[in-house]
Amino acid sequence: MVLKIRLARFGKRHSPFYNIVVAHARTARGSKPLEVLGTFDPIPKTPLPTHDDDTPADKLKKYKDIKLDVDRARYWLGVGAQPSDPMWKLLGMIGLVVPKSKGRKVLEVGQGAELGKEDAKAEGS
Repeated sequence: MVLKIRLARFGKRHSPFYNIVVAHARTARGSKPLEVLGTFDPIPKTPLPTHDDDTPADKLKKYKDIKLDVDRARYWLGVGAQPSDPMWKLLGMIGLVVPKSKGRKVLEVGQGAELGKEDAKAEGS
């Protein structure tokens, strides 16, 4: 049976909070998982200012809280569990998987002009 590493939503309305779970691919989002790997809080939080730092609270960089058991995540990825698309982004930020490309073609220097000429020829024909 196919295993997925995915997000299971908890929390109140307009205040999402997710558990990072390993579950069978065909089970419901809120069903009991095989294992809970961590948590993800997508609402940006401002860090508490320290008395050593003179920067005002509105200038501090906000962060999203991700807590993950990296060893267990590596184990499940090694066993063959497939991350969902949002989990792939999170695991890519952590460095456990290679981030997916967004479908954009990477052009080398000078290729852009050649492609423009080919498009102009196709439109002129």
